[in-house]
Amino acid sequence: MSGDWLQNLSAWLSLHPGWLAFALFCTAFIESLALAGIVVPGVAILFAFAALAGKTGMPLAEALIWAGLGAIAGDTLSFALGRKLQGRLDSVWPLSRYPALIAKGTSFFRQHGGKSVVIGRFVGPVRPIIPLIAGALWMPWQRFLAFNIASAVGWAPVYILPGFLVGSALASEIQPPAHFYAVVGVSLVVMLAVYLILIQFQLGLGEGSRFYTWLERRMASYDATHRFWRLYTNHRPDRGGEFPLASLMLALGASGLLLLWGQLATQTDSLDTFNQLAFAWFEQLRQPLLDGPAILATLLGDPPVLLAAAILATLALSFRGYYAAAIHIVIAAALTFFLVWLLKFTLGIARPDAVLSPPSSGAFPSGHSAGITVFVTLAASFVAGESRSHSRWQSYVLLSLPLLPVALSRLYLGLHWFTDVIGGILLGLAITGAIRASYSRHDRIHLAPDVSMAVAGVLWLGFTIAYVALAWPEAQADFRPL
Repeated sequence: MSGDWLQNLSAWLSLHPGWLAFALFCTAFIESLALAGIVVPGVAILFAFAALAGKTGMPLAEALIWAGLGAIAGDTLSFALGRKLQGRLDSVWPLSRYPALIAKGTSFFRQHGGKSVVIGRFVGPVRPIIPLIAGALWMPWQRFLAFNIASAVGWAPVYILPGFLVGSALASEIQPPAHFYAVVGVSLVVMLAVYLILIQFQLGLGEGSRFYTWLERRMASYDATHRFWRLYTNHRPDRGGEFPLASLMLALGASGLLLLWGQLATQTDSLDTFNQLAFAWFEQLRQPLLDGPAILATLLGDPPVLLAAAILATLALSFRGYYAAAIHIVIAAALTFFLVWLLKFTLGIARPDAVLSPPSSGAFPSGHSAGITVFVTLAASFVAGESRSHSRWQSYVLLSLPLLPVALSRLYLGLHWFTDVIGGILLGLAITGAIRASYSRHDRIHLAPDVSMAVAGVLWLGFTIAYVALAWPEAQADFRPL
């Protein structure tokens, strides 16, 4: 498919914008269809059509919905084909021409199970193969549809939003703030490096690592400490073995950093200049086009959305008999709510004067940042616990992605200072570390996903969509810049 073909089609669609929705649906459908996504450069075409949608004034929600529906339909048809071709994937043309790809997809699915439908949506060559494999290996329809719909909700913004923003920027000639690309590029590189270092540090403290083995030998030379170490590990209900060193280090390290950061942010003026510079930079960045995505991100971090996730997860886990996991989720939610309220009430830091009706609570720490941090890191730790040790970092990286837009939305909308967001993230990490350290006595009890968990996920998705729809008008009015 040549660039001329794409250019001619884009030119035709710019003259007939009524067909853009159909074009987005068809492109997402073909890009998700078994093997067709390998042949057709769907990503490039989606970017071009999304840019055209932004340029012609199509509502962003409409573009996301049509692309998401196309992706769901393509994966569903691929799944149905897999069911039909069960046991014959290697012998039916054109699948027979790609035995290595089929083998790779099968191995990937066997390794990750239902998660592969979500992961595969974003992973290069196996993307259009995983639904086919899932159908051929007789994955239940209900479970597949739950993973399929949930992954499409995350997939559509990732693939549509960049092109849509580019097209809208071209149409409205948005002027970014000074040094925009340099600031964004350096910030992303630094955040990625810090995050990967933290993950590697966490994984390097687990059982079997050099540091863990060295520390265990050192503990053997101190009778009292060694007795405590063995007392803890021998009372694990499902295993003897690993002391929760990594989780304890996370809890202690994040707590220490929070104490230091909180003192600097609330008791001194040493960070005030940086707060003002960050506030001014985001104030220059603010554009009507970006308000929608920022409000959506901040609503996804609202307490009702996160509490609904905690309640549904608790019910699903309790229904399956995973009472320890359910209790720890309840404790994590309660601890996050209480500590955020206590710090805000005690410190009473004023928020930036930037929006028409800011929240009435104190600024430090950011409750949204703390809540979303606990939500994504705790979910990542549970999922990673069911994965092989060498692939756990993938779960942490993928499931932690929602943290960034929620935290940035608080800065973009002018609802928090930079120090508030960092304080919230540190508080969330400290809570996650403490909860994981406590739950580690049960972490060899496999939390096998089933229909009840899929139903909980669908219910939470439905609640979130309804909540965002109801809260949207008020949020638009409250977060209007002064």
